[in-house]
Amino acid sequence: MTVIALFGGPSDERHVSVATAQNVARTLTDALCWFWTPGGAIHDVNPAELVAHPRPFENDFEPSRPAIWPDLEQALDTLPVEDPVFFLALHGGPGEDGTVQRMMERRGIPFTGSDSEASASAFDKGLAKAMAAKSGKVKVAESRTVMESDEPKIRDAAKSMLTVHERIVLKPLAAGSSRGLFFLDRAGDLERVVREIVSLQLPYIIEQFIHGRELTCGVIDTANGPVALPVVEIEVDPGFTFDYVGKYLGKGTREICPAKLPDDVTTAVQQTALESHRALHCAGYSRTDIMASKDGPYFLELNTLPGLTVSSLVPQELKAAGIEFRDFLAMQLELARKRDINPAARSVAG
Repeated sequence: MTVIALFGGPSDERHVSVATAQNVARTLTDALCWFWTPGGAIHDVNPAELVAHPRPFENDFEPSRPAIWPDLEQALDTLPVEDPVFFLALHGGPGEDGTVQRMMERRGIPFTGSDSEASASAFDKGLAKAMAAKSGKVKVAESRTVMESDEPKIRDAAKSMLTVHERIVLKPLAAGSSRGLFFLDRAGDLERVVREIVSLQLPYIIEQFIHGRELTCGVIDTANGPVALPVVEIEVDPGFTFDYVGKYLGKGTREICPAKLPDDVTTAVQQTALESHRALHCAGYSRTDIMASKDGPYFLELNTLPGLTVSSLVPQELKAAGIEFRDFLAMQLELARKRDINPAARSVAG
């Protein structure tokens, strides 16, 4: 088995992807490292060069070797190794929305994480919420989706939600790492938020703000089925939000792992993460963001390829569970190698 860690890509989350790939490369020392540039070309990267790249969350990665392939499709069509397994160290965009997964499924190439169908479903926050709610085992917040960057539609949707709820959350329908995230109450500057959202030119989901404790919980597949990891609580200082700066640069936030929760709350949160993982047909691993309110845990969103950087939440949870990162990676690669790469079969089976 030849492991290829694929990282980078055209997503605005490629900096996080580089940091994830660094952590993977430090652990899987025999893995090949392929960098997918924002322009599409594929570079075979010296792992030592990748690991040595400083401040990956802020600095663009610039490989010293020239590109070998002009695009990922050609790279997959002319794989230079036998028995490959791709470790997808990708986040956001085509790396997480099912696009790359479909490329590999068409060619019968094994890869880590969920298949193309589950990836696409989870990436669409509105669809993910609908699927989680349909299970009948997961609570979700009220929300509305605005598919166009249309100023009147966004304004009307936000105003309508604010007539019912004192505070709302506005976030891109299909993006991660908390970019483009806004919180708004009835006394807030609605016009400024609407203008900023319109400038991003992205579909948005406008959601009821759930008051409670901000939590997240990973789930990993094992030989005996999915298992929930310890819960993490996100504490946010006044005036800050758990956005990209807070999440990756540690500005105004703290992550407590394991969360100091009553046992019954921990169990309910872990059960929500497990049911969400199942409802969206995830494979390998996932991480579900949850708000623990007085009336129970609410599903917020699910990540099919959550960050695996040194400071990321899933590695923190693995450590708290007593699972070595190396063992986790080996488990994911073995699951990928053995999995039937055919999501259509699941759809037919029901």
